[in-house]
Amino acid sequence: MAHQDARWMRAAIALSLRGKGRTAPNPNVGCIIVRDGVVVGRGWTQPGGRPHAEAITIAQAADRAQGATAYVTLEPCFHLSPRGPRCVDVLSRAGVRRVAIALRDPDPRTDGQSIAWLREHGVAVDVGVLEDEARAAMAGFLLRQTSGRPFVTLKLGLSLDGCIAMADGSSRWITGPIARAHAHLERTRHEAILVGRGTWWADAPKLDVRLPGLEDRSPRRIMLGHGDAPDGWDLLSEPAGIAALPGVEYLLVEGGAQAAAAFLRADLVDRLLLYRAPILLGGGKPALGDVGLADLAQAHGRWALADSRMLGEDRMEVYLRTRSH
Repeated sequence: MAHQDARWMRAAIALSLRGKGRTAPNPNVGCIIVRDGVVVGRGWTQPGGRPHAEAITIAQAADRAQGATAYVTLEPCFHLSPRGPRCVDVLSRAGVRRVAIALRDPDPRTDGQSIAWLREHGVAVDVGVLEDEARAAMAGFLLRQTSGRPFVTLKLGLSLDGCIAMADGSSRWITGPIARAHAHLERTRHEAILVGRGTWWADAPKLDVRLPGLEDRSPRRIMLGHGDAPDGWDLLSEPAGIAALPGVEYLLVEGGAQAAAAFLRADLVDRLLLYRAPILLGGGKPALGDVGLADLAQAHGRWALADSRMLGEDRMEVYLRTRSH
């Protein structure tokens, strides 16, 4: 049972990632219903947060949900909403026999109440199936719930010697087309994207998504700086202002060196996304400004490698911030 539970929950987590960066203020949840070893329904939370993954999955499964097992990446919602029914009611009315849940919902309107309610109504419930993987897949929602701010990814495209541009500022292109396409895919998974005022003046970046079929997934554009923002942009005067961004659970910081350093100094970067090209620039513009370290010892133990792969000739590396809380 444990092996099969992990198999189906891993599939539900993969489905949840289809909604990443599009479901705020709701979490990007995935759901699968399995009966006699066969998937009879699947779904993920839709843009804007509704319909919920469970409602879509139950509608697809129809009467085949009777006596089946539902795999859900987050505890089904318990609170009443004018936007749709409670997911615990949807699952119960469908007649599912068992619900496997990856992660308990920290939202106080649910937080354990759905688990208790389902058990009281004769539905078997198991909690904690692939909890860590589900937590990583919903990091933005969870951070909003616990810390009141979005999950921040800092993206850097750099040379082997840590430069993001030539000395004259020219930076097109440091990385190759495959890495650049991957960076555009990353943009689709964030509600907002931020650059510093200097980057905007130097490059006039569009910060849109230029992948066929995904053009409508371009994130909201934000400038870090003072004064007035250009048309179609929002302005933040300091990194801490991200807490007040409505509808943003995932924020991508793309540049430049001073904006990146400001977020690192404020300890607001949760994920580093590096695209490292096999080139040396020597004397180019460094990737970062002062990040506020008083001594070398403070630099150690902060980042853990989570992923590394080749994208054409470039290497992508992902590091996660290690925190004690």
